[in-house]
Amino acid sequence: MVRRPKVYALIPAAGSGIRLGGSVKKQFLVLQNKPIVVHTLQRFEWSPDVDEVLVAVPEQHIVEMEKLIVEYRLHKVSKIIAGGKHRQDSVAHLLARVNAKESDIFLVHDGVRPFVSTKMIRDVIEACREYDAAVLAVQPKDTVRRSIGGGFFEQTLDRTALWLVQTPQAFRAPLLKKAYETATKEHFYGTDDAGLVERVGVKARIVQGSYDNIKITTQDDVDFAMLILERWKRESII
Repeated sequence: MVRRPKVYALIPAAGSGIRLGGSVKKQFLVLQNKPIVVHTLQRFEWSPDVDEVLVAVPEQHIVEMEKLIVEYRLHKVSKIIAGGKHRQDSVAHLLARVNAKESDIFLVHDGVRPFVSTKMIRDVIEACREYDAAVLAVQPKDTVRRSIGGGFFEQTLDRTALWLVQTPQAFRAPLLKKAYETATKEHFYGTDDAGLVERVGVKARIVQGSYDNIKITTQDDVDFAMLILERWKRESII
C-alpha cells in the first residue's frame, strides 16, 4: 500500500509576550473562556487536510499544554516540546522531531494567530503541492510611506507591489529542512520561514489570506480578536 503524503502543522508558541505585558504569556491568555493557543490548535484539529500537529511552548508550560490537549481533545497533537530562545529556534526544534518523507508538507503557523480558516489552510497546501513553497498574505489597505529615522517621509511606496505576510506558510519537507540547515550553518535569523527558503533559491507562491488572520501581539490585537470571534460565531465559521 502506497503511503500518501502527510501534512504536518508545526506551531511555535513559545514567545515571551513582552509587547503585550501582564503576567500571563499571550498564547495562554483566555479569549472567550479558551486560551488563544487552543483556538489556534483547533483550526488544525478540525482541518481535514492536516494529519499531525506539533507544538513548541515555553519549557515551564509543557505540563499546562499537555492538560489543555487532553481537555480540548486535540487528538492530532502528537508532540509538545520546549521551544527555543527565538521563534526560528522553536521551529528548528520541531523539525528535528519529525521523520518526514520527501513528498510530505510542513505547515508553519504562529501559535497566537487563531483566525485561520479551513479554506486558507487548504489553499496554501494546494499551492505548495504545485510550487513547493506557499505563503498566505494580504495587501495593505493604507498608503505606505518610507521614512529613514522617523522624522519625515522619504518616499511613497507602490502598495500594489507590497504584501503583509501571514501564516500558515507551507513547504515541501526537504526544502524547509534544507533552508533551516543552511540558516543554522550561516548563523542567520530571518523574520519568517519563507525568507529562509528564499535564501536557498526557492520563491514562495502568494496565496490570498484574510484581514481576520491577525497575529495577537498587543492589547489592541486582543480587543480586535474578541470582535472577530464574535463575528465568526454569528456567521457559524466556528
